[in-house]
Amino acid sequence: MCQRVAPPRKQELPFLAVPERVAHLRRWVSGPLALWGVPDLAGAVQLCVTELITDVITHVGAETPTWVTVSLDGPHLRIEVRDPDPRRFPAQGEDRPGRRLASRRGVTMHDHGKTSWYELTTGLPVGEGLPMDPRMADAEAVLTLYGRGSAPGAASLLGRVASEEAATNLIADLLHWFQAHGTDPDTALDRAQIRFEAGLPKAGWPHTVG
Repeated sequence: MCQRVAPPRKQELPFLAVPERVAHLRRWVSGPLALWGVPDLAGAVQLCVTELITDVITHVGAETPTWVTVSLDGPHLRIEVRDPDPRRFPAQGEDRPGRRLASRRGVTMHDHGKTSWYELTTGLPVGEGLPMDPRMADAEAVLTLYGRGSAPGAASLLGRVASEEAATNLIADLLHWFQAHGTDPDTALDRAQIRFEAGLPKAGWPHTVG
C-alpha cells in the first residue's frame, strides 16, 4: 500500500496584476484548499484574493509583478499578496466583504515592497487540517506511482506544471486503455465528467468530506 504523505500547506503563484488574471487566480486558490481538506473556505478566500489584487491594480498599477500565497497552520488560513511598491495603500473602508470575513488583516513592509494579508479563522487545532478528500489523496498516490514529473502537491510553480503534465499524460494513457478494452474513450470521459460535476465519491466509498 502506498503511504499517503500530507501535502505542503503553503502554495504561492507569481503573476502580473491585470484584471484579466483575477478570475484565474480565484480558481487557482480553490485547488490548495481542496487538497488541504478545507474547501468550504474557498468563497471567503476568493473574496480576499480579489480585494488584495484589486488594491495592487488600483494603487500600484496594472501589470505589476505580484505574488499570491495561501497557507494553513491549523487555526488560521492566511492569504497574502506581495508587490514591489514600498508605499502603503490608502486607508480602505470596512464595508468590503473580505475585510468583514477576515479575523485579522495587515501589511508587512520589507526591503523589496510589501505584503498585504488577510487571515481567516478555521476553528482547527494548531498544526492540523481536516481529513483530506479521499479522491484527492488517491489521485496524489496514483501520480506518485506513475512516476512522471515532480512529486504531486509540489509548492513551486514548476512543480505544479510538471505534475499537471503528468496528470494529462495519465489521462491520455487511460483513454488508450479504455479503447483497447472496447470502451469508447468519449463515453468514459462523459461518465467521468458527470461524476466530477456531481461531486460523487468513487463507488463503495463513504463520502467523508463535505
